[in-house]
Amino acid sequence: MATFKAIVIDKAEGGQTVRLADFDEKDLTDGDVAVRVEWSTVNYKDGLAMTGKAPVVRRFPMIAGVDLAGTVESSVHPAWKEGDKVILNGWGLGETHLGAYAQKARVKGDWLVRLPASMSAREAMAIGTAGYTAMLAVMALERCGIVPSHGPVIVTGAAGGVGSVAVALLAKLGYAVIASTGRPEQAAYLKGLGAAEVIERSDLTGAPRPLGKERWAGGIDAVGSTTLANVLSMTRYGGAVAACGLAGGMDLPATVAPFILRGVSLVGIDSVMCPLPLREEAWRRLETDLDRAKIAAMTSEIGLAEVIDAGRRIVEGQVRGRIVVKIP
Repeated sequence: MATFKAIVIDKAEGGQTVRLADFDEKDLTDGDVAVRVEWSTVNYKDGLAMTGKAPVVRRFPMIAGVDLAGTVESSVHPAWKEGDKVILNGWGLGETHLGAYAQKARVKGDWLVRLPASMSAREAMAIGTAGYTAMLAVMALERCGIVPSHGPVIVTGAAGGVGSVAVALLAKLGYAVIASTGRPEQAAYLKGLGAAEVIERSDLTGAPRPLGKERWAGGIDAVGSTTLANVLSMTRYGGAVAACGLAGGMDLPATVAPFILRGVSLVGIDSVMCPLPLREEAWRRLETDLDRAKIAAMTSEIGLAEVIDAGRRIVEGQVRGRIVVKIP
């Protein structure tokens, strides 16, 4: 095809425009593998990019979308051949490299992960960067020695994409999960994912104390700012918190007290430039350690024409769970 449908972000006076448009194949960014995109998803980062709420996009025009699953159409990369089923998360997709909300992508073969044998492309995007990030966070807690017998683990922003998958993963692995959410009406949903307890976001939004009552052995935080500071202050001796989001802000109004008086570890989770071996391990674990029936239950499906509105809704906190995008 000479042109194909894509969600295109472009510069405009005083901001940016975003629209569903025809895009010329010859204008795709360089890469050694051409992929027919079949499924994508809507992450919080995609919403930030399309609404312009944060400077996610670094070049214009940009095809939005940081995740794709599809089939290799052609390749000059030694690891990939026509017909291979692949996943791509991050590596600047939708930021510096033309992204996933399109019928076609040209990418670097070194960025690709093989679709797990038992997983469909749709299932992979129901997991997406949100679920892959949640798995990286769980693996980080495990490396810090946080096991179910140490006590409960808190997940903040629990009704969102990362949080929902984190709750489901941790529960299946045997952890007692405390889910924190600003949407108390989602308590039944979170308990259905495996949360043992649901607390309101307001419990973690007050001015942080240097040290609070020890409440959990570890945590996965997708919120940042005051919420993360409070989570750290209430983490038990020798505990660990994996930080993977900034829905509440990029600041961290904390003290060093949890680190030097309780030996707490704060572990940063980066999904964008994560080395390939760690990505492959995360996807292997997602294939075996995630209850995909729970993921299916939290997932809704849209088409390309609905992506822009979904991006706005996810930034406004109106999306629960996961959204997959079917690429025609």
